[in-house]
Amino acid sequence: MSKDIGQSEHFSFAETNPIEDIGGGLKRQQLGYNHELMAVKIWFEKGAIGYNHAHRHSQVSYVVEGEFHFNIDGVTQILKPGDSCFIPPHTDHGATCPTGGILIDTFSPAREDFIEESK
Repeated sequence: MSKDIGQSEHFSFAETNPIEDIGGGLKRQQLGYNHELMAVKIWFEKGAIGYNHAHRHSQVSYVVEGEFHFNIDGVTQILKPGDSCFIPPHTDHGATCPTGGILIDTFSPAREDFIEESK
């Protein structure tokens, strides 16, 4: 049972919504959430790595700009702007970004750890 994390404001503005430096050439901005769903924007510097990991959440990642080498459950594909991928719960995954780029990640349920880290 997840705890009540509340929800974000109805509207989110790029110029006032905080951007977190999460290290390793990655920055994250929460776009909106409630307990069922979360969307975040992730900036990757050139050569940055989102190291392989797994979590209980379903995830869809959409490439806004740049080139990403996504590894999902041992299979690697190159994704470019307009491409996306689905990552089932508890599936090992990660991405490298040789060009620098931006992703929009959505999670269901919301990533409570992201909300806690931003406080």
